[in-house]
Amino acid sequence: MPYWQLLYHLVWTTKSREPLLSPNVEPVIHGFLRSKAIGLGGTLFALDGSADHVHMVVAIPPAIAVARFVGQIKAVASTKFNKSGMGPDFFWQEEYGAFSFDGKRLANFIDYVERQKEHHVRGTAIPILERTSGEGVARISEPATVLYVVNEDAWRAELEGMSV
Repeated sequence: MPYWQLLYHLVWTTKSREPLLSPNVEPVIHGFLRSKAIGLGGTLFALDGSADHVHMVVAIPPAIAVARFVGQIKAVASTKFNKSGMGPDFFWQEEYGAFSFDGKRLANFIDYVERQKEHHVRGTAIPILERTSGEGVARISEPATVLYVVNEDAWRAELEGMSV
């Protein structure tokens, strides 16, 4: 089995941003999302959101593409909820946001997701981490003559300080 550390902050919305994640519905939907994420081999660190969207901090194994992971957990959650008869039909928007980050920032992303409701009440949500559509990273083309020099000692010390 390969070693991997692929950390993501994922965000997606309900269909037309309708406030479908009521206090009665949210724990059920979150339970389905959590169960499927773990079933796909993901390590779930945080899951929360507001009435119209969900945030998840998760490690996704390299054997599954991010798009497939997100698609499957969304599909299972809405399908199971709709078959349960617990409320009106539940649908997700197609788009989603996926942000990768390194292990040093894991605690920051967990805290941000666990405080979603507070961020939205106080207006302290980080706009880029709420984004679910639009263009991705700008493509930058640089001349082949550009060299990137990294201080090897600092780089080595940083990596050696990470837990194994």
